[in-house]
Amino acid sequence: MPIKDEMDLALSLNNQADMLQNQGKYAEAESLGRRALEIFEAQLGEDDPEVATSLNNLAGFLQSQGKYSEAEELYRRALEIYETRLGKNDPEVATSLNNLAGLLFDQGRYAEVGPLYRRALMIDEKTLGPNHLDVASILHNLAGLLQAQGEYSEAEELYRRALTIYQSQLGSEHTFITTNLNNLAGLLKSQGKYVEAESLYQRALYIREKQLGDTHPDVATSLNNLALLLKEKGKYVEAEHLYRRALMINENTLGSEHPSVATSLNNLAGLLDAQGKYVDAEPLYQRAVQICEEVLGASHPNTITMRNNLAALREIMNNR
Repeated sequence: MPIKDEMDLALSLNNQADMLQNQGKYAEAESLGRRALEIFEAQLGEDDPEVATSLNNLAGFLQSQGKYSEAEELYRRALEIYETRLGKNDPEVATSLNNLAGLLFDQGRYAEVGPLYRRALMIDEKTLGPNHLDVASILHNLAGLLQAQGEYSEAEELYRRALTIYQSQLGSEHTFITTNLNNLAGLLKSQGKYVEAESLYQRALYIREKQLGDTHPDVATSLNNLALLLKEKGKYVEAEHLYRRALMINENTLGSEHPSVATSLNNLAGLLDAQGKYVDAEPLYQRAVQICEEVLGASHPNTITMRNNLAALREIMNNR
């Protein structure tokens, strides 16, 4: 096949993989991403910027499936290619830094994350301007880190700044906005600001169902978030309905061993636990812990949290 045809095929495979990723079909996206990477490497060599882009894409598909070790290896390889070929202050370097930071954040490696996000933000604000979508993405991600570290005031400021950029560039119903809405709502909820938080959660859910369909993993995320708020308000019946719907979506689209399934199981178990339904909650906690230990490892913050939840439940049951 002529080189141009090979390149066109690789680009087409990447585009198809992106579509599958957006549909929550991560394993299929990974398969196409690997084929595209093989073609780019064969045609361009292993250190071409186009190869780095393909590495970033494939790493994202792996990250979505909880395959963190290989994803990190690919993200770091892409970063090295961009820095060597394009210079250390190129926007593509910022994208790689942002991606790598997000992966490390997912693993609870917070101390490594901040410097990566701040370097990426500095690059993009300087090269792309303060109102670029890439700047909004990094602001949003940095806000998430600050929130996890308890820096609520600065986190809220960055979330709102990112939301303003997204809405001005994309309109008020783009799916890019929904992650920001959900996370800002979570921050407000943690401070007891329930009215605005619920409004933002509902808005995010509406946009995702409208744009992505009722069975997308992002819809499950919104359902989980809204259910947690309803639980905190004592609306257990409504919360359980949403949790079970989210669990069904995640199992059907991501597979039964995905970290998001563990999160759904843990959330549903927590709701049952809070109502004294300990016998129903225990096997859900057990399954959540098993998934996290296998996929994330025994020392991951999520694994530890879920293991502690199970231990606390068993202590209550033993003392009854």
